[in-house]
Amino acid sequence: MNFRDNIRDSWLVNQFIAHKGLHDKTHPENTLGAFSEAIKNNYAIEFDVQMLGDGTLVICHDNKVSELTGKDCYLSKMTYDDIKDLKVNKSQYGIPTFEEALKCIDGQVPILIDIKNTSPKKIGKMENKICEYLKDYKGLFAITSSNPYVILWFKNNKPEYIRGITSSFYRNDMEGRQYTRSFIVRFVLKRMLLNKKIKPDFISYHFNNLPNRFVSKYKNLPILAWTITNQDEYMQIVKHADNIIFENFKPKI
Repeated sequence: MNFRDNIRDSWLVNQFIAHKGLHDKTHPENTLGAFSEAIKNNYAIEFDVQMLGDGTLVICHDNKVSELTGKDCYLSKMTYDDIKDLKVNKSQYGIPTFEEALKCIDGQVPILIDIKNTSPKKIGKMENKICEYLKDYKGLFAITSSNPYVILWFKNNKPEYIRGITSSFYRNDMEGRQYTRSFIVRFVLKRMLLNKKIKPDFISYHFNNLPNRFVSKYKNLPILAWTITNQDEYMQIVKHADNIIFENFKPKI
């Protein structure tokens, strides 16, 4: 059976998803250590993909990595040689490449790949590179992004890939800060007004904003709630979402 036909019985609904891996002080977020810990606990893994100035794909949430590494720099202006020796939060782990992350996980648990490409005009190069690595990957995976044009690219170029849109109310205290300068963009993203065009297979929405009328009308799509940080939040959101993306605790059913 096609995975898309069976998505409500899939890992996207039935397997907890560890946000940036199962991270702690010893195994920082988006590192091979955090991924290994998630695998040990049989959690699916969500991680973020950025592209360096030389085209290398790396796993990191923000373009600016000064707080993460102690070096004041932007990934989009760096090469792999610039970052290969940097350590994350003074740990033993560096910023992994996309290739390294795939080799580490190696299909042992599913992965949710969050593509951090915020420009609607620079879609394609990064996405093509991601597909080059995924074409021989044997594990389960799905694509997500807060940029609907990224999801549209996958719809048009890799329609067989499971794809979802990530969204929230885009307030200043939430992720998606890059969008807060434009009311119009925020208006569109909050309401997911491009969903008819991009046809997502699932929706990932900030748990503080659930339930809401923008999500509720998509009764046929699985809803992921991000990012749950304790058991009480999980118990409160469970009736409004099909699964959670979590961190800082181990959820219990």
